[in-house]
Amino acid sequence: MSLPSLPSSFGAENFKLSSKYSAPTRRPIEPVGRYFLAHATRSLRGHTWSEYEKIEAEKNVSKVDETDEDADLGDEDQDAGLLAHDPRDWKTADLYSVLGISHLRFRATEDQIRRAHRKQVLKHHPDKKGEKGGLDQDGFFKIIQKAYETLLDPTKRQQYDSVDEGANVAPPAKGSDYDFFEAWGPFFEAEGRFSKKQPVPSLGDINTEKATVEGFYSFWYKIDSWRTFEFLDEDVPDDSANRDHKRYVERKNVAARKKRKTEDNSRILDLVARAIAEDPRIKLFKEAEKKEKERKKWEREAGSRAAAEAKAKKEAEEAAAKKLAEETAAAAKADAKKSKEAAKSAKKKNKRALRNAAKDNDYFGDASQAEIIENEINFLIESFDDLQLADYAAKVNGADASAAKTILSDAVKEQTSAGKLETSILKYFS
Repeated sequence: MSLPSLPSSFGAENFKLSSKYSAPTRRPIEPVGRYFLAHATRSLRGHTWSEYEKIEAEKNVSKVDETDEDADLGDEDQDAGLLAHDPRDWKTADLYSVLGISHLRFRATEDQIRRAHRKQVLKHHPDKKGEKGGLDQDGFFKIIQKAYETLLDPTKRQQYDSVDEGANVAPPAKGSDYDFFEAWGPFFEAEGRFSKKQPVPSLGDINTEKATVEGFYSFWYKIDSWRTFEFLDEDVPDDSANRDHKRYVERKNVAARKKRKTEDNSRILDLVARAIAEDPRIKLFKEAEKKEKERKKWEREAGSRAAAEAKAKKEAEEAAAKKLAEETAAAAKADAKKSKEAAKSAKKKNKRALRNAAKDNDYFGDASQAEIIENEINFLIESFDDLQLADYAAKVNGADASAAKTILSDAVKEQTSAGKLETSILKYFS
């Protein structure tokens, strides 16, 4: 994309200095470890990266001795598409096929990888291809080197094995006619390579015991997988010119890994649930449980008449006892209700007797204070408990005006002394 040209009226006087460049700082950067040795070797001998890779490959070839046992390692023929694969896109290539050990894959040992690499170097070295009149084969040779470096590094190999589709075994097609153990056994064996806990339990056969089968599926429902998806990450720029973009790519990679991990966990759980539903042993276990329940039921129903009659008699006695208990409880409840109502009625009668003690005696000859007297008698009544209420009601019953006033005054003194009645609300009986 080309930038638009500046207008003709735009001159140097239109530019404004925002800030000055900071002073440059020179910092020496030195490689360490095996990277230092590689850098020193290239610098001293004046080799390019490609030349250095070829020399290192030849060294590896010279270190490995072929044995009869591994004589066929690396003999697989690569197809034309793999040979023409773009080395810049080497991550999408089948790295095990590149080394000719696609039949071993994650089972290949470090020694087998070295031996297979030796054969591929001898077979596809650009110098040897040139001698035979071949075209540029440097691209595939670079992929061989990348495959060797990746598969020989434990961390990088684990990352690649996590996404190696060539080692996967597809589950049987849903709804198809198949042998359960022949179809699901290889699938669980292949998926078991991702388990942190080893060895992974076997699927077993039709004669496997119930506890073992349940333990197998319990293992897969709780499988702790080491599988990661870092190998599929988008490459993070090496330069630090744009740190924000670098952080963006890193965050994007982390999010993509989490999403793939979640999807993979869901995939495993769904397939385990499907395997349980299709497992013939589970069906046999359910049928056996059903038959056992029916057998126990038959034994219960096949009891003698005496046992059945005893049971019926016991149930009848229990029902009669329950009925009697319910009737007794109902009668007690009714009696309690009557007693409660009688107590309530007596309480009302006693309150009325105390109120009438003033009313019937013309408010002790002071009718102008009738409302005050009634209010204070009501306060007095509310301060009584049931026994006091009954006691004072009995005292004022039939008493004349003077005696009734004295009884009520004594009651007020008693309640105020006990703190049950506030003197501040009393005017007449204070």
